[in-house]
Order: sequence, then structure tokens, then C-alpha cells
Amino acid sequence: MKLEISLHASKLNNVAGAFKGTSDPYAVITHIATTPGSKPNVLGKTEIVKNSVSPNWVKVIEVEYEFGTPFKVAVQIYDEVRKGENKSMGSATFDIGEVLGARGNSKARKLKQGGTIFCHVAKAQGSGLLRLGLSATKLTNTEGFMRKSDPFFELSNKRDGAGGLTWDNVHRSEVVKDNLSPKWKDAIVSLSVLNQADLSKPVLISVFDNESDGNHVLMGSVETSVKALQGLEGSTLTLKKKGKSTGTLNVQKVEVAGLETVTAKMANVSVSTPSSSTFVPSASSGGGSSFADYIAGGCELNVGVAIDFTGSNGDPRQAGTLHHLPPGGGFTDYEKAIKAIVGVLAKYDVDQKYPVWGFGAKYGGVVRHCFQCGSSEEANGVQGILDAYRQTFKSGLIMSGPTVFTEVLQTAAAKATSAQEAARAQGKQAYTVLLILTDGSVTDPAATAQILKQIRNAPLSVVIVGVGSADFSSMQFLDDASSGDIDIAQFVSFNQHSSNSVALSSETLHEIPDQLVGYFQRNGIQPLASVVRGDDEIVVEAAEEEIDLTLDFSDDGEIVVAAGGDDFASGFGS
Repeated sequence: MKLEISLHASKLNNVAGAFKGTSDPYAVITHIATTPGSKPNVLGKTEIVKNSVSPNWVKVIEVEYEFGTPFKVAVQIYDEVRKGENKSMGSATFDIGEVLGARGNSKARKLKQGGTIFCHVAKAQGSGLLRLGLSATKLTNTEGFMRKSDPFFELSNKRDGAGGLTWDNVHRSEVVKDNLSPKWKDAIVSLSVLNQADLSKPVLISVFDNESDGNHVLMGSVETSVKALQGLEGSTLTLKKKGKSTGTLNVQKVEVAGLETVTAKMANVSVSTPSSSTFVPSASSGGGSSFADYIAGGCELNVGVAIDFTGSNGDPRQAGTLHHLPPGGGFTDYEKAIKAIVGVLAKYDVDQKYPVWGFGAKYGGVVRHCFQCGSSEEANGVQGILDAYRQTFKSGLIMSGPTVFTEVLQTAAAKATSAQEAARAQGKQAYTVLLILTDGSVTDPAATAQILKQIRNAPLSVVIVGVGSADFSSMQFLDDASSGDIDIAQFVSFNQHSSNSVALSSETLHEIPDQLVGYFQRNGIQPLASVVRGDDEIVVEAAEEEIDLTLDFSDDGEIVVAAGGDDFASGFGS
């Protein structure tokens, strides 16, 4: 899915030096290498905000994010020094999945050098670029006698904020010094950032007089749209301030390129009568509701875990068996899978409470196909899941069989449906992911496939991880059960990704965004309005050590990674 990253900071440490005024900060965003063989790369830099220690950068950086795959960025802030080396003002790292999963899609972190950096992510909508050429004529001077204004313009889009509709800056032009009839360089703006590729959406053009202290003075503004501007190419608009004309804006060039319009999209759609139960959305498509929309609206991902305690796992007291705890504090493959997969999902779960079930063991001589693991109905956090797993071996169970998790599926589906109904009654949304860990194929594939069909309309995704070296070929029934129908299940063999936790979580979870969107869209449930949080509502995390990342700034403006920026840990840890 395509996301856009925006940044602002507050109370940065002024590093300009004595008698040199206030720092001119800008930020560079670098994608940290988190997978084997990958390299860090600079994603982009913001504009420079003059004379400010609390910059609100306008430029956003677009990235491609895949659910289940770690995506970490380093944000490094610099004070621009015209003659000399730019000065560092601090750095911080953000996990984009964590930011997306946070309420309001925002996180904040203190900086070692002073101040706080705020990171926000949002869905990037649509495609295409706008090239806009503007000039102005006879602007009203705001500088007074014997001086002329230094005008620049800003483009803003309208969004629904906490206090109602508000204008957000998305582009700022260069400053033209001492000129009341300026001609600016062509502005090139992503349409997904400006108006979500909807040419009819309102756009505000504002002209300001640049002030060295950062308190720029409004010279005039006009509300329009890209569609309107296309009809005004070669014509003019009147700038106004407090209802009075303050100059003329000349629309010299309006070029739209790379825009995939709704008409073009519809032309590629096959018109037929679909099955009433079939819905195949794309969570990463440019149009329509997406996974990011639902998460931005506060949809919470709940997680349940089910663990195989059948006898085929072997005696956990014997070394080499699947439930045997490695000496020296290691983890079983079951635990490694839990850490990798639930570790990703936990970023989207606010309460961090997880039911943990077991299946395939005897209690009191009776085989149980769904029983509680641990002393509590819900475990607290990923560590709580691991604790519940280990406590189960002290509960008097006898590992047995057969491998049946139909009862687990039904229990999880009922819990997921109840959670969504309760959420909806409160004006909220909830969706559940069930992680099943098993050492072998199910005893009765047909019965399991039938249950999956019965629960396919629940707000539930099922991910099944096969642990051990058994032949899992018969698990193909999962694909067959969903062929041409609603797909809620995914099977992955742990051994195929046993040396790479990133590959395991990516392969296991990549279908969930489409499954979540599919459930809500089938049921006519649209995303809720995006949750908006003020800076004072965001929990500010403690400062971290400065990241080991060196950038090389060339004279032509290009920025590349010179050293560092590698954050990949091979395997699953000890």
C-alpha cells in the first residue's frame, strides 16, 4: 500500500550559534535496511524552514508499505548552513507499521539533542503529478515605505481535523525577493498529496510575504481546484485578504500527467453479474476504501493464538522434540513463530490482550480440542502468550490426538463476531486474526474446509503455520476451500522461513489487508472518519541513542547513505 510520511518538530535545540539567529531546520528520511541483502536508501528530504525551532514541514514523503514486512525509517534533522557543513539537530527512528497502528497514525519521540519529533502516516491516494506555473501582478505591499515584500506561495488541501475542516499545507514555493509582481518556478506536486487525485477537490493558494523570523505575513489567498485551474490556464485569479482585493494571480501553466482517472479504471472493469458472496478488493489500489483507511478510522485488530499439543509433537522432556525448551534460555519453533507474527500484529492491538487456546491434549482422560492456555482468559502482550504456552506443560495435560482445530475455528469466529458487534454498538470497528500453530496436517480436511466455509462471513482471518518437518501437502485444501469464494485462510510452513523472521511474518500476513477490507465492504461498512490527535494527546517516547547512519551530501543536492543504516538481525534470536 502507498503511504505518505509527514513530519513536524517542536522545541528543537537552536544550533545556529551565538549571534547567528535561529536554526533553519530540514529533515532527511532514510529507509533502514531490515531484510537480508537489502541496503539503506534515502527516501527524501523536507523543505528548509527558516528561523524556526518548531518546524512544520510541508513536504511529505511517499513510500510503499507491505503489511507484515518491517519498514523502519531514520529521521535526521539538520540546520542548513549556507557556508559550511550543515549541523545535526538530532535523529530518531520510527517503525512505519507502529506509526500506522498508533491511534491517529502518529507517534512522537524525544531527541537526545533536545526537542521532540512527530511522525504521521496516511494513505496516499490516486496517482499523477501537477505542474503548476504561477506568477502574480501588483501585489499589495506589506513591508511599508521604501521596502518591498518577498512573496512566496503555498498550496493547501482541505481535510477533516479534530476541530472540523482545516487547510493543510502541501507545497511551498521559493521566495522571490523585493518583488510585487513575482514569477515563481513551476511547482511540481503529487496529486495524491494535493487532492487524493480528485481534480474537483478544493485547493487553497495563499501568497505570503517572507519574514526572517518565520512569522510570514499573508498577502492574499484564493480557493480553487485543479479542475478549475485547468480551465483558467492563461487567465487570472483575484487574491483577497479580509474580503479586499490584494493582487492578481496569473495561471500560466497547468499540466496534469500520469493521472489514472475513474473513467479509465472503469473502462478496465469487466461488467458481469458477480456471485453475491464474492468480493476481491485490493487494499493497495488507488481507488476505494483500503486497509489504511480502516486503520486510520480506529479499526482495532484483535489476535487469538491456538497451539497444537498433540502427541505427534513428541515428549517435551526429550531433546529434539518440537515442544522441548532449548537449554540456556532458547525458544521453540512455536515460540519463534509467535514472536515473529504476533509481534507484527501487536502494533495494531491497543489493549495487548490475547486469548491463547490449545488443542489435541487430554485432561481427565478426555481429549480436548479447544482449551485455555495459562491461568488467565487472556494473556498480556507477546510475553504473556509465551508464558501461557509454557504454563500449559505444568497443567497436567497428556499430549494426545487427533489434530482437530474445527472447535478452535468456531470459538475464534464467535469471539470475533461478538467483538465487532460490541465495537459497532459503540461506533467503532474490530477485526480478528487467528494464528494456529500445528505440527501436522488436520485429521479431517473435509470437515475443516466445511467449518471454514461456515465462518467465512465472520470478521476473521485465519493464518496457519506448520511447525516441524511433517508433510503438509494435504493442507492444500485451504486453497481449494477458498477457490472462487471468500478467502479467509492462509497456510505457511515454518521450516521454509526458519532462518528469517521477516520472511515468515511477511508471507503469513500479506493477505490480511485485503481480507479485512473484503469483510467490511461485503457488509456495507465503510471506514470511520480518520482519528485526529493533537500533539498534547500523543505519548512522547523517550530519546534513543543517535542512529549509526552517515549521509553524504553532494553539491548538486543529492543525498546518499555513506555508512550504517543496517538494522537487520538474522533469524529469530536465541
